[in-house]
Amino acid sequence: MTEREPVTVRIEGDLAWVRIDNPPVNATSAAVRAGLERAVDAVAAAGARAAILSCAGKTFVAGGDISEFGKPPVLPHLPDVVTKIEQSDVPFIAAMHGNVLGGGFEIAMACAWRIARAGTRFGLPEVNIGLVPGAGGSQRLPRLIGVEASVEVACQAKMLDAQTLHDLGGLDMVTDGDPELAAAEFAKTLPERPAPVSARPVAPVASDFFDTTRAALRKKSKGQQSPLHNLDAIAWATQMPFDAGQPKERALHLALRDGAESRALRHVFFAERTVARPGAIDGVAPRDVARIAVVGGGLMGAGIAMAALSGGLSVTLVERDADAAAAAHDRVAGLLEGAVSRGKMRADDHAAALARFTATADYADAAGVDLAVEAVFEDLAVKQEVFRQLAAVVDGTAILATNTSYLDPREIFAGIANPGRCLGLHFFSPAHVMKLLEIVKTPDTEAAVLATAFALAKRLRKVAVLSGICDGFIGNRMLSAYRREADYLLADGALPHEVDAAMRAFGMPMGPYELQDLTGLQIAWANRKRQAATRDPAERYVTIADQLCEMDRLGQRSGRGWYRYEAGDRTPRHDAEVDTLIERYSADNRISRHAFTAEEIADRLIAVLVNEGARIVEEGIAERHADVDMVQIHGYGFPRWRGGPMHYATETGTDRVARTMRDVAERSPGSWTISDLLLGA
Repeated sequence: MTEREPVTVRIEGDLAWVRIDNPPVNATSAAVRAGLERAVDAVAAAGARAAILSCAGKTFVAGGDISEFGKPPVLPHLPDVVTKIEQSDVPFIAAMHGNVLGGGFEIAMACAWRIARAGTRFGLPEVNIGLVPGAGGSQRLPRLIGVEASVEVACQAKMLDAQTLHDLGGLDMVTDGDPELAAAEFAKTLPERPAPVSARPVAPVASDFFDTTRAALRKKSKGQQSPLHNLDAIAWATQMPFDAGQPKERALHLALRDGAESRALRHVFFAERTVARPGAIDGVAPRDVARIAVVGGGLMGAGIAMAALSGGLSVTLVERDADAAAAAHDRVAGLLEGAVSRGKMRADDHAAALARFTATADYADAAGVDLAVEAVFEDLAVKQEVFRQLAAVVDGTAILATNTSYLDPREIFAGIANPGRCLGLHFFSPAHVMKLLEIVKTPDTEAAVLATAFALAKRLRKVAVLSGICDGFIGNRMLSAYRREADYLLADGALPHEVDAAMRAFGMPMGPYELQDLTGLQIAWANRKRQAATRDPAERYVTIADQLCEMDRLGQRSGRGWYRYEAGDRTPRHDAEVDTLIERYSADNRISRHAFTAEEIADRLIAVLVNEGARIVEEGIAERHADVDMVQIHGYGFPRWRGGPMHYATETGTDRVARTMRDVAERSPGSWTISDLLLGA
C-alpha cells in the first residue's frame, strides 16, 4: 500500500489546482513542504495560466509541525518553498478558510492573490512558542499591511479576521461562499500580476515608534523575550531590503528554537493537551450536559454561571432567598453585559444567554439538571446541607460537584446516594476568567463522571487537571507551602516588598504579599486556624500574618494589610509599621536577621514549589509533573515562558534546586519533607 501524498496537483484546462491534505490542521511538515515544491514545478510544466492553492478539511494551513522542533531541519526548508511559490512563473491564488497561521500565513503572502471565506482568521502565533516567524513572515507582513498592524500580529499574537485583513490591504477578496469557487471565478479574468510582497516598500512610522513600542512590550511581557525579538525582526523590514532581512529572521528563528524560552513554551503547548486526557478517562465516553444548577450567587457562583452560559449551557442559580436570588441575577447579567461592552460577546449571544438563565430561591427549580455545583462558603455543614437539598430534587444520576478549595469531598458528600456521581470541580476566581479547573476525584467517582467533567471543561474553555484528595488539592497545597516559606524569609531577614519584587522579577504577576492583600488575608487565616489541630508541633509556624489579621489588617478592602492603601487606589504602599512588626517578631524569637538577594528569595520559593509539586506526584495526587505545571501556570500566574516549576527545575538543573531545598529544610528543622525527586538529585 503506497503512502498518500499530502499535496496533490490537478490540471483543468489552463487552471491548476494544488491541494494540501495533511490532517488535522494541514501543518507544514517535511512531506507538505516537499509536495509544494514539486507542485510549483508541476504547474509550470503543465503550462497553467494560474494555480489555485487550497486545503482539505476544516482549515487552511494552521502552522508548522511542532513535533519537528528540537530536531535537525529537514529539506526542503519552508523559506525556500515560500520563495519558490512567490517567484513561480505561474501565479498562485490562495483560497483560504478556517485558520491561516504561521507558515500558512507565510505561504499565503507568497501567493500573487489572496481570497478568503468570511470569518477566516489570520495570525503569526510563533511568539506564543518563543519564536519569530521562520519563512519571511516578519519581513513580508509589514510590506503587506504596515508596521503597526504587523506588531500586533507578530509581537502580541493578535488574530485578524478576513474582513479586517482585507481592509488593511492583505486580501484581494472576502467571500461568503466557497473560496475555491470564488478563486476559480477570479481566475477567469485575472488582473495584472502585482509586485511580489517581498519587493514592496514599507510605509514609514513615527521616529519614536519602535522605542515606545519596545517599552510597552517589555512591561507587558514580564520577562518573556520573544515579543521583543519579533519587534526586532519587524524593525529589520524597515531598515533593509527583504533579501537581507529574511536571512536574519531565519537565523534568529533557528537560534530561538534551541533556547530555553521556546522549549518551555512548547512544553506548555503539549502539556495543555496531555492533561486533558488523563489515564482515568481513557476510552470512556462522557455524558451529555445541557443544563446545570449553581448553588450560591456570590462572586464565585456568578462567575461559574457566566462561564456556563458562555459555553452555551442553560443555568439555574439557586440562592437562599428571593432578595439574594435577585441580586445574583443582576450580578450575572452584569457580567454578560460587561462581556458585550468589551467585545467578548455579541449582542444576540447575550440575549440568548439571558434567556437560558434563571435565578431562584427554590431548590425544586433545579429538577432536571444534568449537573449541579455548589459555590457556597467553606463550611462543611453548609455544603452538606446544600447537597442534601439538591439530592432531594435532582435525578439520582445527576452529577453533583463541590467547588471546595480545601475541604475533603468525601465528608461533603457523606450520606449522598450513588456516590459515583460525586466529584470536585474547583474553579478559580473569577471563574469566568481564570482558565484552570481542578477536577477532584473521590475513591467512588465513576470514570464516566470524570470524562463528563473534562468534556465540560473543554466546553467552558478551561484547562482541566485531574487531582486526588489532599488538603488544598494540587494548587492550594502548593500555595500553602509557597506562602510558608515566604513567611520564613520574613522572619529570617526579608521584608514583604523585597519578596514581592523578587517574584515579580522572576516573572510572577504579583508577589505573595501583594496577592494576599488582593484576595484578603482572612481567607488563609481561616484555613490556618482550621489546620491548627492537626499541624505537626515540630513544624515552624510564623505568626506574623496572624498578628496582622488580629489588627484588622486584612488587605486592600480594609485599607491595610501587608501594605497600606489610599482610598480608591489599589497601589500597595510600603508601611513601616509592618516592617517594625516583622523585626519585633524576629527579635522576640531570637532570630538573627540577615539580608537575602532577589535571586536567593526566588530560588528558595521556587525550590519549595518544585518540592511540593514532586511530592504531590509521588503521592499520586497528580498523574504527572505536567499537571503540576499547568495548575501553576493557569491558576497561580507562574510565568508561561518558564514552563511551570517542574519544567523550570529540569531546565535549570534539578541538582541546583535540590541544594536550595536542602538549605531551606536545614534552616527550618522539622518543617519540610524533601521529595524523592530532590533527594535523588
